[in-house]
Amino acid sequence: MDIKTASALRRLRLVSAPEAVSFLLLLVCSVLKRTTDFNAVPVMGMVHGILFVLYVIFWADAWSRAKWSLKTAALYFVLSVLPTGGFFAERKLRREAERAVNVALAARVRQEEAYKS
Repeated sequence: MDIKTASALRRLRLVSAPEAVSFLLLLVCSVLKRTTDFNAVPVMGMVHGILFVLYVIFWADAWSRAKWSLKTAALYFVLSVLPTGGFFAERKLRREAERAVNVALAARVRQEEAYKS
């Protein structure tokens, strides 16, 4: 995995959890708007909208760079529209990044071993 692919996955991972939190807060604000005089929906709606747009941009970049299958790309997109899906996306992306780092380290060790012999 090259540095640009790793950066794309990292950006997506870093925006997925805040996007999920903003979605949950927007749902809470929606309930509070209808049950009390508290109305933070316009503010939370804008915050969530910005984070969602960033998620979609970073998702498209990660899809093109990581060369995900349509199934994997669709999974990450569906996770973005589920209230707690961003947390699952973050966890899956962290595992994918760790796996990629391990593969890169193993290839580097093999390359060094081949160079020594």
